[in-house]
Amino acid sequence: MNIQILAKNVRRLRTVKRLSQSELADTTGLSLPAIKNIELARSEPRMRTMQAIAKALEVKLQELFLPVRELRTVRFRSTKRMQNRENILAVVARWIDDFNYLENTLNKQMSFSLKPVREQCSRDRLVEAAGLCRKKLGLKTTEPVYDICGLLEHAGVKVFQISLASDGFFGMSVREEDGGPVVVVNVWERISVERRIFSAAHELGHLMLHPDAYDVTHTEESDEEEREADRFAGHFLMPNEGFRKEWNEAAGLHFVDRVLKVKRIFRVSYKTVLSRLVEGEVVDKSIWPKFNLAYQRRFNRKLPFKEEPMGIDPAEPFGMQKFDFFEDRFSRLTREAVEKDKISLSRGAEMLRISIEEMQDLMQNWEVVL
Repeated sequence: MNIQILAKNVRRLRTVKRLSQSELADTTGLSLPAIKNIELARSEPRMRTMQAIAKALEVKLQELFLPVRELRTVRFRSTKRMQNRENILAVVARWIDDFNYLENTLNKQMSFSLKPVREQCSRDRLVEAAGLCRKKLGLKTTEPVYDICGLLEHAGVKVFQISLASDGFFGMSVREEDGGPVVVVNVWERISVERRIFSAAHELGHLMLHPDAYDVTHTEESDEEEREADRFAGHFLMPNEGFRKEWNEAAGLHFVDRVLKVKRIFRVSYKTVLSRLVEGEVVDKSIWPKFNLAYQRRFNRKLPFKEEPMGIDPAEPFGMQKFDFFEDRFSRLTREAVEKDKISLSRGAEMLRISIEEMQDLMQNWEVVL
């Protein structure tokens, strides 16, 4: 038993549960000094003690003893202080290790295809940088990004979805030195699919524009870098030529319908469409209250700033669904590894973060169609 690893995991998992040492002691029936000694790695606890702690923290016993690799080249910023930051990094590190293990075992490693153009991507020429990346990925100058996850995975970027109840954390990214590149996106149910897609493109922007900003010890946001990544994402998802084409073709529509149609074509937020109109000096910033007023008159409801239109009226386009943002390469590699007996069924379940019963049901569904 490595008591240093144990101490770190107990402290990390207790913080995630937002329990004080006293509360953990009360829940487990242990004394406060006993909990403190475990977290300070001063003593080696009995197995029965660890079973009680695992139950209180709602994790498997083995979770307390697994070493966690510390990521270094990480860009993890948040608009709000996050108590579970350490745990998120631990979850991401294990997922990266699992992903790389599958790739190596199956001999299906992928290189980062955008790496050769990174040196050409300048913070002073953001639109050009987005265009360079699109061109390298084989996208036409008017073409929408229909599947951001598939596009990134094809480029050698690992995409990890995490559900975290936070409106201050949308995503993070990890450089190649730590097993990436990796783009992590928060898919919490209150975050729109459009925002998830934008977050993935935003993190790609950081990978291409701010390679020197990847330091796990830095937690404060850089407003300038955020604005640059936002602009990169907007032009990566909705290139100017394509935007002008679709915007002009919809010239006869009601203003709100026109915005919503273009938004749907490029799978972006209505805010991205309005921002592009302002950026192109088609309109001024007064367009924001004008759009909200027009939307309210058309659909008899206000549109909160953090909300996306969700089809509350037959005339309004339906909101996007979760399958519009869905990674699948990790699952595909896990399936192949299980079917080729490279990993056990239980290991596959562990990698996919599902129960053994769910894994067995998943295997039955795999066999329905090859």
